Amino acid sequence: MEFQYAAGATPLDPDEAAGLVPTHITTQADLNAWEEANILQGAHWASRQKKRNLLDEGFVRELHRRMFDKTWRWAGTFRSSNKNIGVDWTQVAVRMRNLLENTQYQIEHKVFGPDEMAVRFHHQLVWIHAFPNGNGRHARLMADMLVMQLGQPRFTWGGASLATPGDVRNRYLVALRAADQGQFEPLIHFARN
Repeated sequence: MEFQYAAGATPLDPDEAAGLVPTHITTQADLNAWEEANILQGAHWASRQKKRNLLDEGFVRELHRRMFDKTWRWAGTFRSSNKNIGVDWTQVAVRMRNLLENTQYQIEHKVFGPDEMAVRFHHQLVWIHAFPNGNGRHARLMADMLVMQLGQPRFTWGGASLATPGDVRNRYLVALRAADQGQFEPLIHFARN
């Protein structure tokens, strides 16, 4: 199967693409639908994890695995190649540990309000780009869980699918680029509207 990537999406290398679990997938639309069903299973699992520390590398990996385990053999495994985005693959584990520890510190010391803290966490997860694919979807669910743990309602993330090209996805990418420059207000606004 030849994958067609939306703007801002991370292309898979041939070894990663060969990790597709279902054999009946023949189109990008089939893959999108299959992944969406798998992600819903992962989100359901996450919603039952009330006592787990979500700022733990094991939880981060397990959530990704549960979101994509019916789709990709490498689900939950940190990437082992460089991409068009993200830190060098050899730095993923270190950067992840730093992010989780820094976020825990920010929570304990109330460095930012809940929305900003969760959006900053999301932005850094996307920036690290720990997995071969699914990083944005994983980071949004992680941010949702964090903001709810901090006593706020779940984010809406523009109220539409961000997996497909269009105006909502473009606004999300523009907000991410602003956050790259230290301007988090557009991403906070997007996450809440």
